[in-house]
Amino acid sequence: MNKKIGNIFKGDKGIWMVFFFLCMISIVEVFSASSGLTYKSQNYIGPIVYHIATIGFGVVVALIMLNIPCRYFKLMTPFLLLFSAITLIWVLLAGTKVGDAGRWINFLGFTFQPSEIAKGAIVLTVAQILSAMQRENGADKKAFKWIMWITFIACFLIGLENLSTAAMLFAVVYLMMFYGQVSLRQLGKLAGIILFVCIFVVGMVLLIGHDTSDVDPQLSKTEKIEQIKQPKEERSFLEKTFHRADTWKSRIMKFNREQVSPRDYDLDKDAQVAHANIAIVSSGIVGKGPGKSVERDFLAQAFSDFIFAIIIEELGILGAAFVVFLYIILLYRCARIAGRCENNFPAFLVMGLGLLLVIQAIFNMMVAVGLAPVTGQPLPLISKGGTSTIINSAYIGAILSVSRSAKVKK
Repeated sequence: MNKKIGNIFKGDKGIWMVFFFLCMISIVEVFSASSGLTYKSQNYIGPIVYHIATIGFGVVVALIMLNIPCRYFKLMTPFLLLFSAITLIWVLLAGTKVGDAGRWINFLGFTFQPSEIAKGAIVLTVAQILSAMQRENGADKKAFKWIMWITFIACFLIGLENLSTAAMLFAVVYLMMFYGQVSLRQLGKLAGIILFVCIFVVGMVLLIGHDTSDVDPQLSKTEKIEQIKQPKEERSFLEKTFHRADTWKSRIMKFNREQVSPRDYDLDKDAQVAHANIAIVSSGIVGKGPGKSVERDFLAQAFSDFIFAIIIEELGILGAAFVVFLYIILLYRCARIAGRCENNFPAFLVMGLGLLLVIQAIFNMMVAVGLAPVTGQPLPLISKGGTSTIINSAYIGAILSVSRSAKVKK
């Protein structure tokens, strides 16, 4: 029996254990944090059944990816790049909007986020370029130019609707180039350019965007929207193109705001951050216990963007530390797998995918504890989600494939 199970769950056992624990934590915490969904739908079992089914499908996807030899991932790269380009343009022109963000495509009854697929396509592309252009003293200088052109176009298309995802993807590519021995001089120049671009982008956001926190709190919700947003015909080209500048500016201004006393805190304007902070400070060492969260009823995205705050509230500092430890182990195992690979491509691929998952987790956890502005990034393999859960499971499967089938130094 053990041998049969071992034949199914092949690959690095450490990665499998991390994947298993993250999925189990996800089921428990999403079930607890979905009280708002169950109340609205009056279906107390439906949301968690859907989530469990999504995780189950993700495990199947991971098993399929696990059994694909690593060399075939190269053949997938051009098709994934083309598909990503088409869908990213599609989502900008006719994407399905939730709130003010149009990040989803609805096709034949299925809804997915093209940016999730694009992230993996870019990592595959960068890994392939770095491996093909490796020299004895590091990567060829031309590799940097190719990577930058492809990454810039992808990040621009993603960033118009999802700036945090674009920033995260660029950070992953930068670290992959460092690992791939791209010239430190080129990386240093790029760091300077990134700093300049960040200052420019923040300046443009502050110039174009309207800070919603400055609106008179006595106005009704409808009146606030009318005061903030101009009619479409009066908005400039930049305002129409960067229509999410209002949201970005509001998040920046709220994050930079001076600390206020609890009695002066406005729960209507900063509800997510406020209730996340309440969840954290009321947790203690061991937490309130699974399913006993109070703030889940007040956090709009308790099951997604702010699920780490719910984990802290229910499982305490020890539970949160265990979740952080799992992501550290994931990155460590990826580094060990990459270090054993004889060929460059699988090594760069496994490191890129590992960084993609862990950096996104860092983004999410920093937001939950108030160390970064609200970004809307889910916690990989834990937050409730459709596309993100399945795609992240595919990344795990690809990492396991590398651990199983890549050539190993003897």
